[in-house]
Amino acid sequence: MPDAEDVRRIALSLPDTTEKIAWSMPTFRVAGKMFATLPEEETSLAVRCPKEERDELVLAEPGKFWIADHEAQFAWVRVRLAALEDEDELRDILADSWRQAAPPRLLEAYPGLGVPAGE
Repeated sequence: MPDAEDVRRIALSLPDTTEKIAWSMPTFRVAGKMFATLPEEETSLAVRCPKEERDELVLAEPGKFWIADHEAQFAWVRVRLAALEDEDELRDILADSWRQAAPPRLLEAYPGLGVPAGE
């Protein structure tokens, strides 16, 4: 089961990513734009996710994904770290969120990062 240290290690391995404490929790940013946070005593992860996809994820896997009340109007979803299968799933989730926040120059430099296989 991945934990907060795995989140930190994987997030910081993504290009141009930094960690910054905000709202009393670790946040991860690409080129200054936030793409992940570690709230709730670092037992969950909040990541960017388009609202349409987010709603489908929550319906399909409510034990893994949920929407925090204060984030409902934003394109973010929470992920229970204990519900993740392995580090590969965590890496995919973080890379997808990174891709949503990354500037065009990084997307061009790393065209396959965060893109699901087969796309």
